[in-house]
Amino acid sequence: MIIRLAREQDVPRFMELARQVEHWFGPMLGDPGFRDAVDKHVRRDAALVAVATGGAEPLGGLLFGAKPPVYHVHWLVVSEDARRQGAGRALMADAMSRLVRGPGTVEVVTFGADHTGAVASGARIFYEKLGFTPAEPADPGPEGGSRQMYRKVVV
Repeated sequence: MIIRLAREQDVPRFMELARQVEHWFGPMLGDPGFRDAVDKHVRRDAALVAVATGGAEPLGGLLFGAKPPVYHVHWLVVSEDARRQGAGRALMADAMSRLVRGPGTVEVVTFGADHTGAVASGARIFYEKLGFTPAEPADPGPEGGSRQMYRKVVV
């Protein structure tokens, strides 16, 4: 698997990845703000994609933001057929080495414990295995589901 900076031609695949998870996150494809956010992250070299070795189509994508000493995972998704194969871990590892300069804190808002996507997506366990710890509740998602902040201290 190869992790690389996203390119403009990857944006349609980001939209397809978004379609696969709208049932958890709420509508994104029809939201011009989401498309603008993807475009902005790509232009700023703050979007990564995971691509199978020898493949062209991204298996997953990550949008990242940094205002040191606080860094933000804005969005991380892996395609349905590539989940649990290491793409999410590889995206996070690359983002941490490429974009984070400690000391600082990396934050991500993910599903609250009672959200239907919390177990089905494996997001909470995923972040905990990466060393993130649950923090305060966050504002509900656009679909009305609960959210929670997770943080990881980096040195």
